[in-house]
Formats: sequence, C-alpha cells, structure tokens
Amino acid sequence: MFSGPGDVFSFVLLRALTTSSMLKNSSLADGSPMPNSPGSMVNQYRLEEDEEDQLGAYTKDIFVTVDNPESNVTAIETFIMYRVVTKTTRSEFDSSEYEVRRRYQDFLWLRSRLEENHPTLIVHPLPEKFVMKGMVERFNDDFIETRRKALHRFLNKISEHPVLSYSQHFKVFLTAQDLVSQRKQGPGFLSRMGETVRAVANSVRGLKSRPEEFTVMQDYMENFSNKICSVDKVTQRIIKEQREYLDELKQYSPTYTQWAESEEELSQPLKAIASCVERCSKETEEQIHHLTEVLVPTLHEYVLCAETVKAVMRRRDNVQAEFEAKNEALVSRKVDQEALQEEVDGLADRVELANNALRGDWSRWQNGMRTDLRSAFISTAEKNVEHYEKCLAVWESFLLSQREEFSQQRGEDAS
Repeated sequence: MFSGPGDVFSFVLLRALTTSSMLKNSSLADGSPMPNSPGSMVNQYRLEEDEEDQLGAYTKDIFVTVDNPESNVTAIETFIMYRVVTKTTRSEFDSSEYEVRRRYQDFLWLRSRLEENHPTLIVHPLPEKFVMKGMVERFNDDFIETRRKALHRFLNKISEHPVLSYSQHFKVFLTAQDLVSQRKQGPGFLSRMGETVRAVANSVRGLKSRPEEFTVMQDYMENFSNKICSVDKVTQRIIKEQREYLDELKQYSPTYTQWAESEEELSQPLKAIASCVERCSKETEEQIHHLTEVLVPTLHEYVLCAETVKAVMRRRDNVQAEFEAKNEALVSRKVDQEALQEEVDGLADRVELANNALRGDWSRWQNGMRTDLRSAFISTAEKNVEHYEKCLAVWESFLLSQREEFSQQRGEDAS
C-alpha cells in the first residue's frame, strides 16, 4: 500500500484531514450530532482489517501469552517473573499446552540464540533493559505493564515467523521449566570475540559489488530510521507539554470555584466554567494516556526495529565481504586451491542463503511495520477527534445555558 516511509507518515495526515472535514459537517439541521460519529469510518476500515487477520489466524498453530508478572526478591537482586502460556497443535511438541515462568534475562537469552543461529533474519527487538527514568522506577506498575506488553509482542512475532518459530531454542524457552542449564550452553567468549573481529575486518575491507536491491534497502532504512526517531522524539515532547498543560488546567478549575464564592452575581457562570475546565481536564488526561499507551510504544518499538534491521543488513554485508576476500585469495594463490575452492563454494552458498533470508524477512517486516504504524496512527487520529468532540460539547453546553439564562434575564427586565 505504501511505497516508502514518507507515505506511512503522510497517511495519518490524510486520515486526520478527512476526519476533520467530516466533523465539520457532522451535525443535523437542529444542531444535534449525526447518529454516526466520524469513528464509524475508522471502524469500517478496521472491520476489513479484522477480517484479513481472522483469515490469517486460521493457519496459526502456536499461540503464546505473557501475563501475571510477579516480583521476586533474593538476597542479591530483585526481578520480575512473567508467566508464559503456550497453546499449540504442532506435532513436535509433547503437549498441547505449557505454562512456564520467565524473567527478562531469559528473553534476552532467547533473542541472542535466535540471532546467533539466524544472523540474517530479522529478530524482533526486546524493550530496553532499563527505563530511561532510571533504576528507581523500573519496578513500578506502569513500567512492568509496558514491559509485559512488549515481551508478549516479542514472543508472538517469533511464533508467527515461518523460520524462527521452528527454532529448537524457541521450543525450549516455551516448554522447559528451568532454563539455567540451557543458558549455560551459550557461545564462549572467544567465539563471540572471533565473530566481532571478522565483522570489523570485513567492514574495514568493504564490499566491492553489493547487489542493488540491498543498497536500496539500506537507503530506505536510513531514511526510515531518521523519520521514526524524529517522530518518536517529537511525540514524547508533545506528551510532556500536554502534561504540563494538564497540570495548569487542574489549577485553573479551583480558581474559578473560589472566585464564584466572592461574586454572587457571577456565581453560576463561574461555577459552570470551573465544571467545564474540570471535564476538559479529564478528557485531556485520557488523550495523554492513549498517546502514552498506544502511539509512543509503537513508535519506539520501530525505533528499535530500525536498528535491528540495519544490524541484519550489516551481517549480510559481512558474509558477502568474507566471500569476496576468499574468492580473491583463490584467484591469487596457486597452492591449496582445492581446499580454498571448497571454502569459497561454501561461502557462496552462505551469501545466497543470507540474501534469500533477508529478502523474505524484508517483505514480511515491511508489511508488519506498515500495519502496526497505520493502526497506531488511525487509533490516535480517532482518539484526537473524540477528545475535541467531547471538549467542544462541554463548551457548547455552557454557551447554551448562558444564552438561555441571558434571554430569561432580558425578558424579566423588559416586563
């Protein structure tokens, strides 16, 4: 549906303008609102998406839920354990349902094993280890719930992947009651260091002939990453400013109430204004909550996704760079050519596998990204319209009451 990252962000503006136009013409002749709110347009659109999701759901054979976080306190640390419930019809599982408890480090272990075994597949990112506000607040209810949702999405992204969902490490994560022994079997320090050295050497050497399609991917991701980071930062700044505005509103209403106590003639309209401000404050609070719970997590998730995809592209480049280096060595050397030819052939196969893996995941990732962002943007636009509709109704009711009172007073004065 969208050809580039700019189209995704333009989409929400188009939807907002369309909805705004409908809002201007959404009243009857007598001033009462139309029976169908502007949200009906969005609801119809979502219904079409839900039907598509339901069609896809029939082919899914593994369902994972992350819930019920519990705090665990030991002599040396405090951590949160989450319940992971799995239901599946896959034959390779011994049972159709499993329930285990996992901590954040277990999720890290799973992701690192998936990346290690599938370096050119896009493994969905995990939330950062610590909240930006610092360690002090990392165990409050809001943070735990935000992390739970992110962990739930991570496992479901893996369960929906045609390759990663069949990983033995994923199966162990979902079924083993204790992961301690599994986590001890990770790659050694020298192995990880060797991979890092090769990656650095390949990046210094550079590529001679990266396929055009991967250059296009890289340019796209740089563009997307810059845009999504900017939108994420601006959105968080807007929320900060809205919270400051909300704090002012909460001080505003009591001021009118106190004023009403000393102005007998203006007491009623002053109290009415105080009530309007208070009701608008509640609507603003709901709007901020929606942005915080829906838009910001989605934007920030794809900030992390952008870094993940760029890392996958670098790893694909490293495989090709290693192949090119060995191929050059094969051409220049006259001894041990048979052994070197075998190694070059193996690297050629790795390059082809890496290219095919990234091609498949690239299309899948783009489709998921566009669906997630589109849903978040539409939901935010709908919530904004709802917010302004309710605030408008609050002040219109105030104007109507004051006009009626003013008309009554003029009638009394005339008589």
